[in-house]
Amino acid sequence: MPLVHIDLVAGRSDEQLKAMMTDITTAIEKHVGVPRENVKIVVNEMQPNRFMDGGVLRSEK
Repeated sequence: MPLVHIDLVAGRSDEQLKAMMTDITTAIEKHVGVPRENVKIVVNEMQPNRFMDGGVLRSEK
């Protein structure tokens, strides 16, 4: 059972997230040979003020 964890800064629509997860599920099914019902995906959304890149908070960009 593949379990995919994705960390993203919040800001995408539910439709965008669903499309991304569907594409990832399809890719795993195709390339790994696992039935899609066995693919699990967890998306963790971080608030922009809780993610720092190069010493700068994402909320400050």
